[in-house]
Amino acid sequence: MERFRPAQGGNVAITFALVALSLVGLVGSAIDYSRANSVKADLQAALDATALMLSKEAAADTANQLQTNATAYFTANFNRPGTTGLTITPTYTTSGGTQVVVNGSVSVPTDFLGIVGINTIAVSSSSTVKWGSSRLRVALVLDNTGSMADSGKIQALQTATKNLLSQLQSAASTNGDVYVSIVPFVKDVNVGASNYNASWIDWTDWNSANTVCSGVQFGSYCFGTQTAANHNTWNGCVMDRGGQTVPDPANYDTNVVAPAASTKATLFPAEQYSSCPQAAMGLSYNWSAMTTLVNNMSPNGNTNQAIGLALGWMSLTGGGPFTAPAMDPNYTYSQIIILLTDGLNTQDRWYSQQSQIDARQTMTCNNIKATGITLYTVEVSTDGTPVSPLLQQCASDSSKFFYLTSSNQIVSTFNTIGTNLSNLYVSK
Repeated sequence: MERFRPAQGGNVAITFALVALSLVGLVGSAIDYSRANSVKADLQAALDATALMLSKEAAADTANQLQTNATAYFTANFNRPGTTGLTITPTYTTSGGTQVVVNGSVSVPTDFLGIVGINTIAVSSSSTVKWGSSRLRVALVLDNTGSMADSGKIQALQTATKNLLSQLQSAASTNGDVYVSIVPFVKDVNVGASNYNASWIDWTDWNSANTVCSGVQFGSYCFGTQTAANHNTWNGCVMDRGGQTVPDPANYDTNVVAPAASTKATLFPAEQYSSCPQAAMGLSYNWSAMTTLVNNMSPNGNTNQAIGLALGWMSLTGGGPFTAPAMDPNYTYSQIIILLTDGLNTQDRWYSQQSQIDARQTMTCNNIKATGITLYTVEVSTDGTPVSPLLQQCASDSSKFFYLTSSNQIVSTFNTIGTNLSNLYVSK
């Protein structure tokens, strides 16, 4: 017995056998996992192809049709014999943008890992196709002054605007994808006569200019008591915000600070302007109502681009006469202002010199662009008026400024802008 103790030659064989078994297990597991990774790559490719195909039709499919089509598209693209337990689950949603998500899983049988009790490797993946995750908000600031009656400009503007509205409506997948506001302007802007009880109106000037006599009125003289007329007789027009005789140092006529009763200069001063235009409409997707507004536009009054631009901006942000719907954080938003005018500035609340009004408008343009809003400007010159440096500078870049010399160009220009906006909406 003693002589067998030092004899250890047989242990080498046993040790080698144990080591060899471990090596085979390691190599085998590497082979099994490598094949599983190859299957996963093919699974991902087939899921991607399936999701893309479903995105073209998902909106019209029932849940059962979506499942049937997903399975058919997947099996046509996935060719891995020997795999088992295939599961494909498609989901179509329209919350926070439209998307199709396709989840897939499959089991890959093992050749070597079975030694340690692992007979299959589960492989899963997912593919998502998103679209419609962007939204547009567009403010149309439209010149309705008296000179728009010349050369068929108002008619061309009406046609062009209605065509643009149709383009934007067609671009929207669902209500709320595209909102539009319309702000017709002259010297003043009409914010709606029905707002005569609103807290954001300053009646100081209006009360002085619009009075009724309690006794007998003889010419301009009242035999009785002169009192302010009822505010419900107001026609809806407001002037530039600021001081009564000069702009306020806080430049409320060039920004969108919300009106506050405690700060009179932030309020909108009412005026019974005889050339009051159509009432502005805040952000909406009521395409029929917008079309009616455009059809009713009529040229009259003097030119104050600055107030139209300021209120067009406020229509996007909300405040005063406008309520802007809250932005959904699940979407990206593009905000646009389109300013069309056929003339130079001639009158605002305080000035009748173009240079002074232009200076106020320049501040507004710079403030708008600083917020990231895209600004288009369109100058219509059928009488030879040269290019306006103000409107050139006001545009977000040179491609956003249009100088037109005929009324017909209004239609083609709005079509170009509408196409650009539609593409912007789709590509986001």
